[in-house]
Formats: sequence, structure tokens, C-alpha cells
Amino acid sequence: MDGPFLPPRGRIGPGQAAFRRQEPGGVNGPGGGRWDPVPNPRAGSLAARARVWGTLWRVKGRRSPDVLAEWEGPKIGVVGSGLVGSTFAYTVIIQRLAREVVLVDINRDKAEGDAMDIRHALAFARPALVHAGTYDDLEGADLVVLAAGASQRPGETRLDLLKRNVEIFHQIVPEVARVAPRAILLVATNPVDILTLATQRFSQFPSQRVLGSGTVLDTARLRVRLGQILHVDPRSIHASIIGEHGDSELAVWSRATVGGIPLDQLAEAGIPEARQLADAAFREALVNDVRRAAYEIIQRKGATYYAIAAALARIVEAVVHDEGSVHTISTLATGYPDAEDLCIGVPAILDRGGVRRVVVLPLAPDEERAFRRSAQILREAAAEVGLL
Repeated sequence: MDGPFLPPRGRIGPGQAAFRRQEPGGVNGPGGGRWDPVPNPRAGSLAARARVWGTLWRVKGRRSPDVLAEWEGPKIGVVGSGLVGSTFAYTVIIQRLAREVVLVDINRDKAEGDAMDIRHALAFARPALVHAGTYDDLEGADLVVLAAGASQRPGETRLDLLKRNVEIFHQIVPEVARVAPRAILLVATNPVDILTLATQRFSQFPSQRVLGSGTVLDTARLRVRLGQILHVDPRSIHASIIGEHGDSELAVWSRATVGGIPLDQLAEAGIPEARQLADAAFREALVNDVRRAAYEIIQRKGATYYAIAAALARIVEAVVHDEGSVHTISTLATGYPDAEDLCIGVPAILDRGGVRRVVVLPLAPDEERAFRRSAQILREAAAEVGLL
């Protein structure tokens, strides 16, 4: 081939999503560990060389029509192209968080249809590769979202559903770990805390590279509800839901702030609507609204998927951009008594390696008791399926 083969446009640095670890002195990427050296960029076809870098190459100032991705972004796999998985895939494409998305599903036609549909949205987003595939197509993935699982059958108990989904994950996770041994695994399937623990067991990955969506969505629901009451942007509200992603979750009212002001001081700060938050019964009603939100949506439309897809995309964004931001994900609760061997919703700092560290919240006595109860519920469920 005549003409020089130039390096990719733009800077590749640890602050960007350039996810191929080189020899000493190279860049880092999600998942930590040691990444393979980048192959010789002069070897192979133009399209093959471009895929090595995951970026658009220029030869004598011309763009190759074979190459879609023009930026240094991650390869993201999605196992389970149902409502949650496909909506997540669409979301990360629209938010320009991936250079490649691979959809894997037992129903290949469904995955292919979703990939085709999402590809048509590329004209309104950033060029990327979107396609259906098998487990082998997850090779080299930087992050894999696990959204596969069974739905609850009529008359089926929660424990029965848990047993079926643990068995499904026992089949899925080793396959993903085999082809993407350096990936970060993000669990979306419910019950998410138990299945995050199962994913750690079945993958044998370091705990920082296995996380679940936890109570990220529950926290968002609480902040939105508080924003409606206080007439404040939810992004200015710092109030967290922790514990099981389920009926035993709790709000950490003792640490909640709005614009840096504790809730019990908001009225004095000029937000009179905050006075009703001093009522314990009112607060408990708010938390019950959060707990029942999914049930209310399912009763009306059959499933929830928009908000959880956005929550998953936010987690991915924190990893992709190496943010060091705090999110209430499901992870091993290091530093929380009676929960350190469990995956449960707690605040954690996320960066390109996954979970950098767990943030231990100082809890009020009643909050600590509620958290221990939530952990005990998860412990009993994990023991029922042989995970503890």
C-alpha cells in the first residue's frame, strides 16, 4: 500500500476513553490489570489497522469508507437484548459513550433487529459500530452489561425466580469471562445484589471489576421526588438510598443536603417547602413511594426500562471518563459491619478501573439498624442459593 499510514487524530490520554493498555509508559483503560501491547499499526488492511486503534485513520488526507468509529472509545457488550438491554444500548450510542456495541441474546433475531434499529440512529449521534453477535464477539470488550434473565412466572415466588436467574448467570458469566477477561462487568438483572455476588463468584474477577446497578435508580427517584417538593433541580440534591435494591432499602436522611445545606436547615435557608420533611411519617411515605415506583410503572405498562437504562449509562459514563464520581452501586460493602461479604447498594467511587473504593457513610442509629436488617435479608437469600 502506498502512502504513509498516520496515527489516529487527537490525543490519547488517561483522561479520555482510549482503552488499550500498552507496555510501561502507555495509557490505562477500564478494568485495570495488564493489557496487551497495541499491534503494529502498519500490519494488515486499512480497516484492520483502524480497528486496532478504534479510531478513524487518514491516508493522504482521505477517510476510509470502511471505518465508522472516529474516536477513542470503549467496546461495550450487552448480554440480554430485552427491554433494558436494548434501551441501554440505544442510550450509550445517543450519549456517545461507545465506539462499538455488541448485543448478545438467545434470540438472535431480536438482537439483530435491535442493532439495526439503533444503527439508524447513528446519523443523529457519533459514528460507532453496532451489531449483534455471540459470546465470541465480546472478545476485547472493555465493559459488559449483564441484562439477561428470567421473568417472574404467575405464582412463582421471589426465591424461585432467584434460583432460576442464578442458574442462568452460572451459564452466562463464565462465557463472558472467557472471551473478555479484562472487562468490567455491570449487572442489571434483578435481584441485582444477589446476582452481582453471583457474578463475582462465577467470574473470579477482582471485586473492583464487578458491580451492579444497586440503588442508583432508587437514589435518582428519591432526588426527583424531593426536587418536586422543594422546587429544586434534582442534581442539586444529595440524598441517597442504600441497602438492598428492593423493599428493605433505606434513605440516609441524616446525610441529605440540598446545595450543601442539611435538610433540617433548609426552611431557615429560604426553602419553606422543606418544613414538611421534618415529619418522620412524611419521610417514610417518600421512601415508600421510591420502593413502590417500579410496581406502579409495571402495573401501568408492564415493565421499567427507560430510567434503569439511563442509570446504567450514567455508571458507564463515570467509568469511561475516569470521573472518580460517587454512585450507590451494588458492590462488596467493605467497611460496613455485617455486610462486608455481601454485594449491596452503598456509595462507591467509580473510575476507569471500576470501583476505586467504597465510601463508608456515618449512619444515624436507626439507619444503621435498617441497613443491618437489609443486609440480613440479602444474606439469607444468598445462602438459599449457595452463594454464602
